Amino acid sequence: MEYTKPLAQLIDFFQKFPGIGPKSAQRMAFHLLKMPLSEVQKFSNVLVEAKENIHYCSICFNMSASDPCEICSNDSRDKSVICVVAETKDLIAVEKTREYKGLYHVLQGTLSPLDGIGVEDLRIKELLMRLSDEKISEVILALSPSVEGEATSMYITKLLKPFNIKISRIAFGLPIGSDIEFADEITLAKAIEGRRIID
Repeated sequence: MEYTKPLAQLIDFFQKFPGIGPKSAQRMAFHLLKMPLSEVQKFSNVLVEAKENIHYCSICFNMSASDPCEICSNDSRDKSVICVVAETKDLIAVEKTREYKGLYHVLQGTLSPLDGIGVEDLRIKELLMRLSDEKISEVILALSPSVEGEATSMYITKLLKPFNIKISRIAFGLPIGSDIEFADEITLAKAIEGRRIID
C-alpha cells in the first residue's frame, strides 16, 4: 500500500537528512503528525528563524546569529592562536573541552576530490589573509584524522610555512577514521593538550 501523498512527501523530505534512512524518516514523519498543531507550527517557526538568522561569521566562518560571532568578539579570548577546524560542529566539540581559549577558523569542509570539494571550496584563502593581517603566533590544525582531514592538514601546512609561525596539530588521541564531533570531551581535551609542533 502506498502512503497518502502528503505523508509520502514528508517521509521523502526527512530522508534527505544525513544518516536518516527510510525507517527513521517514517518514524519522524509519524511522530510529527502526532504532535499538536501548535507544536508543529512552533517547530516550523524555529526552522525558518534559524535559516533566516544564522549566517557565517565574516572573520572565522563559524555559524552565528551575530557578526562577528560570539567567539571572535570576545575580548577574553587569546587572539594570538587560531584553531583550524572543518565545520562548526567541530568547533563546538573543542569548546566543550573548556581547554582551548583562542580563536577559530572554520574551513567549511575538507579537501575531497571524490566529492568535488577542492581548495577553492574551502576558506583557506581567508585563513591566509587573517595570518597576514592579525598577530598570530600559532595555528592549531584540529582536523579529523581521516584521509580528507590528513590531505587538508598537509596542504595547509605547506601554505603556512612561509609565515614563520608555530604550526601544531592536535594529538592523535582520536581513533583514525573517526570524526571530532563524536569524540568524548576527555579524549578531545587530551588531544588539544598534547598537540605537537609540525616541522
